[in-house]
Amino acid sequence: MATATRQTAEERREAVLAAARHEFARHGLHGASTDAIARVAGISQPYLFRLFGSKKRLFLAVNDACFVRTLEVWREAAAGKSGEEFLSAIGEAYVGLIESDPTMLQGQLQAYAVSVSDEDVRESTARGYGRLVDYVEAVSGADKQTVARFFAKGMLLNVLAAMDYSVHDSGDTWAARLAEGCREPD
Repeated sequence: MATATRQTAEERREAVLAAARHEFARHGLHGASTDAIARVAGISQPYLFRLFGSKKRLFLAVNDACFVRTLEVWREAAAGKSGEEFLSAIGEAYVGLIESDPTMLQGQLQAYAVSVSDEDVRESTARGYGRLVDYVEAVSGADKQTVARFFAKGMLLNVLAAMDYSVHDSGDTWAARLAEGCREPD
């Protein structure tokens, strides 16, 4: 007879965040189902609310966790690098992140959309994005224009990825030409 291993509170919380990231990425804050999140996480819906208080607080926790994950991926990719080498490393790491885990991109786009009308989500998104900018400024040593171009390029990559294009696309489509313009020269 198989015995179930009991999860710690932190493991349950992480399972809920993972399930919620997928649900929110697909359906947004208002369209997501807390019942579906609880079912995938293997907990009851009342327990989900006991952990997070509300669907919006859960969305904010997922949003915060996505920014933290992005920063962790960047730090890992950039270890020991600075300047252009740093920017190139974190840029490639970001492309790898959004192409390997579409929920990261979808979640960002959902957060940006909800930020238009929800002050709490706007504050969470601005705080997370601000940490990314602070990190890039501090470690790269780049000037304001270079940092702004780096983030502008990242947003363009988000738009291309949202339409299922990649920075690695080639050919003579408008998307491939933009993707080519985003690649670093050899």
